Amino acid sequence: MSASLLIAEIREALEANADEVKAPQMQRYMKSAMPYRGVQSPAVKIICTATFRKHPLDGFDSWRDTILALWREAVYREERYVALALAAAKAYRPYRTLQALAMFEEMIVTGAWWDFVDDISSRLGELLLRYPREMKTHMSDWARSGDMWKRRASIICQLNAKDRTDVQLLLNNIELNLNDEEFFIRKAIGWALRQHAKTEPETVIDFVHQHRDRMSPLSKREALRILLKDGAIAAMP
Repeated sequence: MSASLLIAEIREALEANADEVKAPQMQRYMKSAMPYRGVQSPAVKIICTATFRKHPLDGFDSWRDTILALWREAVYREERYVALALAAAKAYRPYRTLQALAMFEEMIVTGAWWDFVDDISSRLGELLLRYPREMKTHMSDWARSGDMWKRRASIICQLNAKDRTDVQLLLNNIELNLNDEEFFIRKAIGWALRQHAKTEPETVIDFVHQHRDRMSPLSKREALRILLKDGAIAAMP
């Protein structure tokens, strides 16, 4: 009952806060086939906080099924943002186990755009820290996937890991994708390396130097941006 009430109230709240002027603007900006209600992020967050508190979900199955209902049945993109918020909610951290990986995989494959994938990748990073052995195998497999968005997720899933980063996994997943010409992969490579450079700058410098002939200019530029700005290194060809 809580799940159905939660979904119904979320949809009602999004409709009540809809903005017909902002909606097409948001859709164009995101290049989204799915329309928007025109509800901006701060308002979506307020709606989620109030509704999640009012309708707590009991058990993993209820949590997962509610997320997937919001996701699969979404007519407006904000409904999927709510699904992402529910997946990330602090109250449901105990449910973010390996059992949730199939759900996250479905959301990545069917979402197939950077705003969804980047958010879900944070959940994968959380799982990797909790289940390093199992998730390392999964992320290594994803780095070889025929699905570009799964490959991106495997590269950026450790953005928040800092000194807990599995460096071997990070660099291996990047190396497997160095020849990919897709913008979102090249950007992910640079982003992941730039983030890790905050923790291990020498590791990133050595990796970029070793693979400079294979790395795209975009990936190299992004990877070394902070180090170049700080004067830690000179420009690399």
